[in-house]
Amino acid sequence: MSEPVQTPQTFPTRIFSGIQPSGGLTLGNYLGALKRFVQKQDEGIETVYCLVDMHAITTWQDPIKLRQQTREAAAGFIAAGIDPARSILFNQSQVTAHAELGWIFNCVARMGWMSRMTQFKDKAGKNSENVSLGLFAYPSLMAADILAYKATHVPVGEDQKQHLELTRDIAMKFNNDYKVNFFPITEPVIEGAATRVMSLRDGTKKMSKSDPSDQSRINLTDDADKIAQKFRKAKTDSEPLPSDLDGLKDRPDARNLINVYAALADITPEAVIRDYAGAQFGTFKPALADLAVAKLSPITTKMSQLMQDPAEIDRILGEGATRADAIARPIVDQVYDIIGMIRSRQV
Repeated sequence: MSEPVQTPQTFPTRIFSGIQPSGGLTLGNYLGALKRFVQKQDEGIETVYCLVDMHAITTWQDPIKLRQQTREAAAGFIAAGIDPARSILFNQSQVTAHAELGWIFNCVARMGWMSRMTQFKDKAGKNSENVSLGLFAYPSLMAADILAYKATHVPVGEDQKQHLELTRDIAMKFNNDYKVNFFPITEPVIEGAATRVMSLRDGTKKMSKSDPSDQSRINLTDDADKIAQKFRKAKTDSEPLPSDLDGLKDRPDARNLINVYAALADITPEAVIRDYAGAQFGTFKPALADLAVAKLSPITTKMSQLMQDPAEIDRILGEGATRADAIARPIVDQVYDIIGMIRSRQV
């Protein structure tokens, strides 16, 4: 094998992002991720989207449910507008480069870096001695997910920004350790009115599929009646909507609904306030419910249709994995060369 060449290189724009298939998709997934994924695809940028099933098993998953949830997530991507012919859509475990590079990055990342990850602390809580090693190393594998494609940009929510900062640290340390300009310093893409959608029952908490109350979230599998009912019953306060956003400063439930309306309508929260200044929630919530039904019902219907043919979903994921591997395999092979691994096996 030849020695690695230490020459500067530019990195073509490539977007990577993924969603963990560990439960049903919600409005938060749609507004915070899927809707923006479609927008990036439509901008003509190379887009790689992954269902991170290896991340899912950092906590135990029922095998039958994991397969079902992976297919459902894939159906959600496609129903939301991801075109498997224009974007690469696959599940992580079908591309071995993720696990291989993940181990190498385990050896690059420092324990101190990993220990500072707030999501691990939140998920492990007081039970940190009994959670899986995979949960602790999760951000290192996330870095591998991104850098196996030399992704230059990653659409992320605020809650994943710290993990992306770790990805940047790992890339810089690898480049410095081996005196190469091999990995890009990936940029986060955090944009939109509702990058963090909050619970419909508590505007201070993120909308979550793990919340015991189904009324706290809009599931992408909810029918039109259920979507409308949940918005009409969403927690609010007794005050009318103010004339500017400053008036929502201490009203998290109201601000959440304004953000959701803005994101669904593709307008700014300021524009929503202008349209509904002085309105009571008895007026605003039905309007939001109607908008949500109009935007989400076609996705729900399309998902249901796709789920009737799991073999077709598996075919799409398999073809996506082949395309993903064609990008990631040479990158990981170059990493092995750079770090001094002998690879003489004839294939």
